[in-house]
Amino acid sequence: MRWKSAFLGIAISVLTTYVIFKLTETNVTWETLRQLNPLYLILAFLFQVFFWIFWAIRLRRISLYMGYRISYLFSLRTTLSSMFLAAITPSSAGGEPLRIKMISDNGVPLGSSTLIVLTERVLDSIFFAIALLIFLALTEFSTALGFEIAMIFILLLFIFVYILYLILKKEENIKRFSKVLAKIIRKKNIEVKIEGELRNFRAGTLQLISNPIKLLHLFSLTAFMWSIGFTIPSLILISMKSDPEFLLSYTSQLIIVIVSLLPITPGSSGIVEATMAYLYSNFVPSSLLGSLIAIWRFITYHTNIIFGLIALNFSTLKSLVKNRSQV
Repeated sequence: MRWKSAFLGIAISVLTTYVIFKLTETNVTWETLRQLNPLYLILAFLFQVFFWIFWAIRLRRISLYMGYRISYLFSLRTTLSSMFLAAITPSSAGGEPLRIKMISDNGVPLGSSTLIVLTERVLDSIFFAIALLIFLALTEFSTALGFEIAMIFILLLFIFVYILYLILKKEENIKRFSKVLAKIIRKKNIEVKIEGELRNFRAGTLQLISNPIKLLHLFSLTAFMWSIGFTIPSLILISMKSDPEFLLSYTSQLIIVIVSLLPITPGSSGIVEATMAYLYSNFVPSSLLGSLIAIWRFITYHTNIIFGLIALNFSTLKSLVKNRSQV
């Protein structure tokens, strides 16, 4: 199933990129590929590696702030493994459950594991909402898509934060949410377990938000991590001897990452490429567009599948190497 989903995601991504190639000046595009500066391409890939590293650092730091110590190597393996599953599931939905499972299997209670992963997503969401409004204002990148995406995303974030507020405000609300979730899941004797995990979740959240310095540190890590990832297209443009358009590219990346949450295709393949083509066509020459999208998608999506698969099967690969060395 994993192989089928991975193949489907890559196939949709490649097909969409091929269509974009066809719609642009293909001959000039291939000429551009031959003239690429390899140093900036290597730097773009290294920025993707740094993105993985800082995500793992953030995951480990959140766990530590909640009183759970996990190793950096385990944090990195969890991050890469979840990125593989995110790349082959619609809306990247498979990444979070896998991180929760791996962290809970490492001795962290399920409620606390859920909070750790949810904290990552809340930090991401707050950063996306704030940064998108700021960059839309700075760049005056007035695409209707950008403002519509910003408003919808902020509305959904507000609804989520309000539900979280209700859980934190009164402990009695936990019973209400437990009953609602139990009805949805429809599993025998699940309500008591959900209530216990929600209490762990509430206690951990209160512990985390009681220290503004820690929250500021985590938010700074989040902003730095995503900024590294959002710089990759600009580095690719520099390798093409083109204007990097840092501000416009950064703004576009914010819109793309929010659009990628649409639960339609594995890893939002096809949707992401089409959205990028639409946004970047406003400031990137059509002769460069196909090449830019193909290289960017390989660095930020296909490598997640390759290295994520290695991380997910790390124990198996380690055993194979050990057995071979003993022969």
